[in-house]
Amino acid sequence: MGRDTIADIITSIRNADMNRKGTIQIACTNITENIVKILLREGFIKNVRKHQENNKYFLVLTLRHRRNRKGPYRTILNLKRISRPGLQIYSNYQRIPRILGGMGIVILSTSRGIMTDREARLERIGGEILCYIW
Repeated sequence: MGRDTIADIITSIRNADMNRKGTIQIACTNITENIVKILLREGFIKNVRKHQENNKYFLVLTLRHRRNRKGPYRTILNLKRISRPGLQIYSNYQRIPRILGGMGIVILSTSRGIMTDREARLERIGGEILCYIW
């Protein structure tokens, strides 16, 4: 049975955000690099750097946190995995869902690489819906 690397990074980011961790370390693959680049470009994470340890590469992510620490803690980052190895969800460019009326993003795996819903609509291509972020 294979590992679901996308679910692993989503869970790691969600858990680190709930526990107010500043940095996390995730395994580096082509898919995770592309998803992290999208998260960085959209402003959901603060910084990314590549780290090598015993001939294995890792990505070290610096997360964004709210400055106000008073009151109950609410997470900034909400992530939800949609397609999974047992059930893959595909969509054409016209039926890509809008998260919070366009405030969130949908990450898709298309024939031209991993991209956001806005980029896929502009290029008029669909693909596999990987995850929602809002």
